[in-house]
Amino acid sequence: MPANPVPLGFVFRSRAKEEKAPADKAPVTDSKQTRHPQAPKGRPTPKRSEAQTQRRSVANTPTTRKEAAKRQRDERRTQMERQRQALASGDERYLPARDKGPVRKFARDFVDSRFCIAEFFLPLAVVILVLSMVRVGSLQNIALLLWLVVIVMIVVDSIGIAIRLKKQLNARFPDQPKKGAVPYALMRTLQMRRLRLPKPQVKRGERP
Repeated sequence: MPANPVPLGFVFRSRAKEEKAPADKAPVTDSKQTRHPQAPKGRPTPKRSEAQTQRRSVANTPTTRKEAAKRQRDERRTQMERQRQALASGDERYLPARDKGPVRKFARDFVDSRFCIAEFFLPLAVVILVLSMVRVGSLQNIALLLWLVVIVMIVVDSIGIAIRLKKQLNARFPDQPKKGAVPYALMRTLQMRRLRLPKPQVKRGERP
């Protein structure tokens, strides 16, 4: 009598177990090792400092038009405050564009280091105006004469300052643009020393 035949179902189940065994022996990966949310696919996880920088840049990006306008106002206010402090301290980094550069700084120091007749124009103008309002013929004639004298002195002094300053600028800054530096300095002479901005950085008589 022939041996008991092996059931076909048992054969198929044995083959299925043999094919499944290599797969079961494959190395098990740790499912807890997830990719960092800041790291793109196929790239290493960024450092903590880089990730923090990215998060700050995303957080600082305005999301609405109102928020963007508010941020622009805050930045403009901060810039104006820096300029105000720079005008008082002479910090070149935050000065307005018209005051920046070594040429403009030398022009300011050149004016601030000397007495200029033009800086006394406003006080003299007040005195002359008061004299001209007095209804006395001799005082009014004196006031008119003072006007002429002051104007002539200012013109002569300004011409002398312009010539000397231009000569100094050409000698010290031969290769730098000097356009507008002389008018810039002459406008500064019309301001009283304590009211000048940027504030004077040299004393009278001190060589710039």
